[in-house]
Amino acid sequence: MDKIAVLIPCYNEGKTIEKVVRDFRQVLPEATIYVYDNNSTDQTADLAEAAGAVVRKEYQQGKGNVIRRMFREIDAEAYLMVDGDDTYPAESAREMVERVLERHADMVVGDRLSSTYFTENRRTFHNSGNSMVRYFINHLFHSDIRDIMTGYRAFSYLFVKSFPVLSCGFEIETEMTIHAVHKKMQVEHVIIQYRDRPEGSESKLNTFSDGRKVLGTIFKLYTNYKPLHFFTVIGLILFLVSAVLFVPVMTEYVQTGLVARFPTLIVSGIGVLAAMLSVFMSILLATLDVRNRQVFEAQLISIQEQYRNQQENRQTEQNKPHSVRRIPEKICSNA
Repeated sequence: MDKIAVLIPCYNEGKTIEKVVRDFRQVLPEATIYVYDNNSTDQTADLAEAAGAVVRKEYQQGKGNVIRRMFREIDAEAYLMVDGDDTYPAESAREMVERVLERHADMVVGDRLSSTYFTENRRTFHNSGNSMVRYFINHLFHSDIRDIMTGYRAFSYLFVKSFPVLSCGFEIETEMTIHAVHKKMQVEHVIIQYRDRPEGSESKLNTFSDGRKVLGTIFKLYTNYKPLHFFTVIGLILFLVSAVLFVPVMTEYVQTGLVARFPTLIVSGIGVLAAMLSVFMSILLATLDVRNRQVFEAQLISIQEQYRNQQENRQTEQNKPHSVRRIPEKICSNA
């Protein structure tokens, strides 16, 4: 088990990866730096290895797939995830890691939006997109996460080994954030000085297609993590629509004693049934969500025990005396 593992997912970052690896080796000399190459067509892997990183491959395309592989394969007391594009300062790494090791934070967010992001970032619509995603998540999940889409984060062993990665692409940051908030994990923030990509380095994030995926991820996770709220709102809307349709039919019946619009009455009745079904569904799913949380807490206890065992094994290995190999003396005989 590593003390600190620096995780750098990469796809065609040959212009910057060497500098990134060297910067983090200087700030965190005791850390093991892992670069996972995601089918790069440039010299990313070779440059990272030459700079001193442990280079591995992930052949399924997408940042989420790379993170899934990293979290499965690497054991460490603290993890630091950073992009390979040289937009995040290595100088903040020590503080972020110490929040995990000393304050027992589960996730530390490198907060760009509270410092230089809005002035440094030159990509169209990225500023408004980040603000919109932050607004949606903080209001839907009653949280106060300052930077949802940042690629600079530190994690505890507990978070990494309990986080089920479902996303394949750049929506992984959104999924991490919502998971931490929903599971009531300890989240802390470190304000970082963001800088835009250097000249010649291109972002792999597509503003519109990836933005659509992020919003879709928020919607799916909201229905999964907040079923009582979501389906109750759906039920209320269906009930209100049914009431609007039913009132004229009822008024006409009171006045004339006749029901002239049977189709409207039928649609209204079906709407009420659908509303009731939605409310009952919300209660059922909310009960299952509580059960899932109980299972998750039991899983955390198991992971914590595994973490202690690995720490003890690591300490035992460090305390073992180095064995000295004796070289047998050469016995010469006189002829």
